Amino acid sequence: MDPAVLRDDMVAGLEHESKGVVETTSVSAALRAVPRHEFVAEEKAAYADRAFDHRGTAILAPSTVARLIEALAPAPGDSVLVVGAGVGYTAAVCAEIAGPQHVHAVDISRRLVFDARQNLARAGYGGVLVDRRDGAYGLAEYAPFDRILLEAAAVRPPRALTDQLASDGRLVMPVGTRDQSLVAVDGAGHETRFGPTSFAPLLVEGEQSDSIERNRTVREDRERARAIAERRTGWEHDWIDWDRQS
Repeated sequence: MDPAVLRDDMVAGLEHESKGVVETTSVSAALRAVPRHEFVAEEKAAYADRAFDHRGTAILAPSTVARLIEALAPAPGDSVLVVGAGVGYTAAVCAEIAGPQHVHAVDISRRLVFDARQNLARAGYGGVLVDRRDGAYGLAEYAPFDRILLEAAAVRPPRALTDQLASDGRLVMPVGTRDQSLVAVDGAGHETRFGPTSFAPLLVEGEQSDSIERNRTVREDRERARAIAERRTGWEHDWIDWDRQS
């Protein structure tokens, strides 16, 4: 079937009152324009409202992308930063609205950065800049940004991202650990909540899927166990202290 027809059907379903996640004409038009099948390996299922796994990360379902961008509310010409480029689909939808030259994306995984660049170029959004960065530090050399989208959960907005936000800008991210809410924060620090959501936590350097050690808890537990094993026992500490004082 013609992909354009499939996209129209997908967006019609997202606009239907049973989901109602597409509310504005700009988001509707962008979702109808971006060829999602260029970002999802399973072409036949690309326009189903479901998520996919790819290289240890999630390709978000179209309904989730729609919620994020409706909350972000980008406008033509806005400077946009997407933290968590993934396969590039969300950045492409933002680029359809703001313009490819105004959209920047970062990801902590080199393999995902490579995939996102390829996908965006193939889909016609090669003007989007995708760089390999620790997302918590943003992309300072291109700041300030009118819109920042963080596609990972954290307890609070990373300081670097709020510092890179324009005074009248907006940052959208999942806030919380187990119980998460989609939150928009403006340049003055005021919050608007858009209901519950569920995202993986923001990764730090060393936790990405293509690193040697991804799980922070496992790594920290191993390092703590090694430190304890190398520590002298109590009587040895007492003896050394006494010996130095004699």
